[in-house]
Amino acid sequence: MNFVESIRIALRALNANKVRSALTMLGVIIGVAAVILLVAIGTGVQDEITGSIEGLGSNLIFVFAGNFEEGPGGGGPGGRTVRQFSIEDADLLQRRLGPEHAVVPVIQGPLSLRVGNRTMRTTVAAANENAGDVFSADYVGGRGYRRSEVSASARVIVIGATVRDRLFPNQDPVGETMSVNGQRFTVIGHVAAQGGSLTGDQDNQVYMPITAAQRLLGTTDVGLIAVKAATADDVELLQRRIRQVLTPRFGEEFSVFSQDQTLGIFQQILGTLTFMLAGIAGISLLVGGIGIMNIMLVSVSERTREIGIRKAVGARTYDIMSQFVIEAVTLSVAGGAVGIALGSFGARVLTQWVPTEVTAWAVALAFTFSAGVGIFFGVYPAYKASRLDPIEALRYE
Repeated sequence: MNFVESIRIALRALNANKVRSALTMLGVIIGVAAVILLVAIGTGVQDEITGSIEGLGSNLIFVFAGNFEEGPGGGGPGGRTVRQFSIEDADLLQRRLGPEHAVVPVIQGPLSLRVGNRTMRTTVAAANENAGDVFSADYVGGRGYRRSEVSASARVIVIGATVRDRLFPNQDPVGETMSVNGQRFTVIGHVAAQGGSLTGDQDNQVYMPITAAQRLLGTTDVGLIAVKAATADDVELLQRRIRQVLTPRFGEEFSVFSQDQTLGIFQQILGTLTFMLAGIAGISLLVGGIGIMNIMLVSVSERTREIGIRKAVGARTYDIMSQFVIEAVTLSVAGGAVGIALGSFGARVLTQWVPTEVTAWAVALAFTFSAGVGIFFGVYPAYKASRLDPIEALRYE
């Protein structure tokens, strides 16, 4: 019996048990779809964060309080408190680095906004007058805040696209007033839709002088100091100079990252997370493979007399074995194809809520793994079937 005949017999056997074949494929379908979907989410989030960091501008340096090698943010080993930056620290850096480089202290925090009977919760991203030179912003109307407004803690505010659409629908918000945490602010500008970023949904943010934000939030701390080098060649030199300026005041309790270093850290973390998610989803494929083996073993038992008859009339061990391997591989490959279609469709649907990107390597990996599952878990049942003694098989009830 040639290979084509083995395929024909295998397909006929699967077609005779449609429901069982479909249920056998279910584990592979779920596993492949899960791999593609989770990898698509991980890759989409990684690409969005990468784009957000690159979209912040170029030649950027980020300075954080706390030694990230020991413990990021406000604590180190043992949970000890780490001294936070202040506006004075940013001013010192500006004086020492020179006017050709822009230094921007940044803080963020939650706010409550109200215009008439419309309310919403949002996040403030506050900085000094250099923010427009460091972080790119496309003003649809109005302007950014000035140095005099930062010095005076002026109650002026720039709003994102989502805030504008929800609180000032179908009207120009420039010059209008709004309540921010119960205090009255004047809208001086609004920016174009920008989407997500490293700091969150930029469209659902508001921007104001850092001094005004500190009063609203009841703090004098600065969460981040951003520095924009005049040229790309200045980045490494500025990192060394920043460490020289801050070390006498903070010791080793601060971290300095260039834009490329920050990007690399996020890519490494998110890449590891993506592979971890794919591995977790791959467990479903393993379970699906075990299901295929179980069903094929049941099939061997049910078709023992058929195997005996075929061997009695001259079928070789290879013929019997190839038939059952072909059945297992067909189930896993068909399940893989359906899983790829479902995973890709699910990723497209989820794009409405989270960034997703179906990659060719994830599809190839899932499909190859599904075919491998069929071969691996189909060999033992096929071997068992091929080793049946024809006399004993013919006696089987």
